[in-house]
Amino acid sequence: MKKLTLLFTLCIFLLGVSNAQTSSIIKSPKLEEMPPESVGISAERLARIDKMCEEEVAKGNLPGIVSLVARNGKIVHWKAYGVANEAGDKMKRDAIFRIASQSKAITSTAVMMLWEEGKFQLDDPISKYIPEFKNQQVLTNFRYSDTTWTGVPVKNEITIRHLLSHTSGIGYGVIDGDERFKMLYKKAGVTDLFTTENITIEESVKKLAKMPLHHEPGAQFTYSEGLDVLGYFIEIVSGMPFDKYLKTHIFDPLGMEDTWFYQPEKNIDRVVEVQTQVNGEWQKYPVTFYDTDYPIKGAKTFFSGGAGLSSTAKDYAIFLQMYLNGGQYKGVRLLSRKTIDVILSNQIGAIRGESDTKFGLAFDLVTEKGQNKGGLGSEGTFNWGGYFNTQYFADPEENVIGIIMKQTQGPVNDVTGWKFRQLVFQTIDD
Repeated sequence: MKKLTLLFTLCIFLLGVSNAQTSSIIKSPKLEEMPPESVGISAERLARIDKMCEEEVAKGNLPGIVSLVARNGKIVHWKAYGVANEAGDKMKRDAIFRIASQSKAITSTAVMMLWEEGKFQLDDPISKYIPEFKNQQVLTNFRYSDTTWTGVPVKNEITIRHLLSHTSGIGYGVIDGDERFKMLYKKAGVTDLFTTENITIEESVKKLAKMPLHHEPGAQFTYSEGLDVLGYFIEIVSGMPFDKYLKTHIFDPLGMEDTWFYQPEKNIDRVVEVQTQVNGEWQKYPVTFYDTDYPIKGAKTFFSGGAGLSSTAKDYAIFLQMYLNGGQYKGVRLLSRKTIDVILSNQIGAIRGESDTKFGLAFDLVTEKGQNKGGLGSEGTFNWGGYFNTQYFADPEENVIGIIMKQTQGPVNDVTGWKFRQLVFQTIDD
């Protein structure tokens, strides 16, 4: 009888696993390399990207780069430049980078996959699932001498939509623009970004829930640790550890074999060092409030939905291609086309006014004004970047993806952050 019960439980579990991603009647091809001209890209103009990357490394502005461009589901440029570490090992195309805030879009995707299963509504209060977020307050008074504070109760609770769109009022601790929140988060022991310490997202999020808010939920855009909260939320709603959920429902189905919170032993040699410039020389970044070796050592228990993943340019291109394909890749559907439409729509109303970008449920979005400004892509182009100097964008109208990976921290005289996107769009030749 016990064996039958165990078998039944296993079947129910496997059934639940199979429901998140499904087969699709559309079977897009695998993301593979093809000649640029086959998808309307000028090889001659692509050479300008080569020149830029080579010059930035030669000038000492960057130690190393991996850049990738794809159009219509085909990779037309994928190259490595410079070195991967202080020892001078040559950078390779399959190098693994800490993608930091590029983790956010992946976490948001997991949230929306669970939403498609009907497990919650976007405007549900997060306190329905994490009770510690009940009775939140907005900071009004703060005493610097002892970090005591007072606040006023929120009029509206934080919702899942607020967390996805960075309008919850939650702050970002050590990288917060408000010194008061840096002090409060540090005193409370909130883990802001990455760690080698033995802590879980549940522990950190429950500490975070006791902190005051910058503002009333929904009132402003404040970049926040909301995606860490949603990482823990995913564990509650799915019944799976967050890292296992991502691997089972996103990474394995898409074939993102090199994307992990903590890299397996076989991948360690491919992890690029974070470097900083000291007296004109590139050196490994020292241990500060975090250890940059977190993807390969330490307790390996903290799964930061907002900043913890490491990946390759190719893996992240596959993820973005899934979005350009309307939610499917190689016949595996993660999200419906209609859900993609919601994710890639303005979710912050008029908060930014007439700006170059708005924000959806996972990405920054180029507006008509941004399109007309030039260099940012078509209206609806979605993009973001990472703490260690990585950037990406995808233009649904032109079906173009651009990814540029670097691993630096501290001041850097690096023009690739803005110039790369501009140079990608000038390659379009049809």
